[in-house]
Amino acid sequence: MKGKIEKSDAQWRKELAPEVYRVTREKGTEFAFSGRYWASKEPGAYLCAACGEELFRSGDKYDSGSGWPSFSAPADAAAVAEKPDQSHGMIRTEVVCSRCDSHLGHVFPDGPPETGLRYCINSAALDFQEQD
Repeated sequence: MKGKIEKSDAQWRKELAPEVYRVTREKGTEFAFSGRYWASKEPGAYLCAACGEELFRSGDKYDSGSGWPSFSAPADAAAVAEKPDQSHGMIRTEVVCSRCDSHLGHVFPDGPPETGLRYCINSAALDFQEQD
């Protein structure tokens, strides 16, 4: 992972598209089955839409039926951080980019047997880099 990125809210707002800003900086979410990557099966890497850090790989992506891109593991354990989230009357674990603290989604303990984890991630928080 490259060095930590810290920017003011005004800088993020200026640099990011409105939907990317809403999801990554305001902890928003997109509607199920509406994001550009939920059904994607192309080989490659999923990067943080805010800072470009590699977060997930297509080999760890699977169809969870949730309507959001789901991954069984991050590309590197250090790529994402987890934070307790008790918003909306639920107890969940938020997933953020370790490099820029952008909200990505949540991780749940109902994933495939390999890890038992489901990283449920907003497409708006991701950019995709095709495998050569």
